[in-house]
Amino acid sequence: MMKRIFVAGLWVIGAGAALAGTITGTVQGVPPTHEGDAGGGGAYDSRRYKFAEKIDYERLRDFVVYIDQPLSEITPGAPVLAAVTTQKDANFEPHVLPVAVGSSVRWPNEDDIYHNVFSTSDAKQFDLGFYKKERSPEVKFDQVGRVDVFCAIHTKMHCIILVVPNPFFASVDSNRRYVIKNVPAGTYHLRAWHERLPSMVRDVVVPAEGEVTVDFKLGIGDLPKY
Repeated sequence: MMKRIFVAGLWVIGAGAALAGTITGTVQGVPPTHEGDAGGGGAYDSRRYKFAEKIDYERLRDFVVYIDQPLSEITPGAPVLAAVTTQKDANFEPHVLPVAVGSSVRWPNEDDIYHNVFSTSDAKQFDLGFYKKERSPEVKFDQVGRVDVFCAIHTKMHCIILVVPNPFFASVDSNRRYVIKNVPAGTYHLRAWHERLPSMVRDVVVPAEGEVTVDFKLGIGDLPKY
């Protein structure tokens, strides 16, 4: 008999049954409903606002899609290689790095100048001190949440470690597509995330084999007005 396990309020097929599907789709940013009013109209042509940044929602990057519920009962933890966020040309690469809870991240410095890596986020607080290429420290992220990381020397250096509840996640590529493979058959909460937009959650039923498509459009048009 096929084993089913109750996880986070949902029945899912046991991973041992080797029944798994793929979640795929697209994610894109949507401009505000009244973009013309919010954008300031022709005022951006003036000298005063010439260098004011304006977001191009359709070109936003660094979207992440993940199953937003703990699945430890069907996806037991296993040793994995540490993820890497590199300090290069006075930037963190990548800017957004999603990792499953319990994962470690290495922080190599490929520049010829000192950098510092620290965070005061609730999900993880740490300070790796100042260093060049002589070492590549690691940090273990053991709590789900967003961790904003900075360099104490260079004010524009900022990245985000997005710690998610399980290994079923994907970054959206340059074509706005994502693919999450080998998801055990069942019903899940699927979340699309971006650092500048409200996230969106949709229920998805993953088949025992094959693909299911879930597309997202993230924007701020539906936020309450005060």
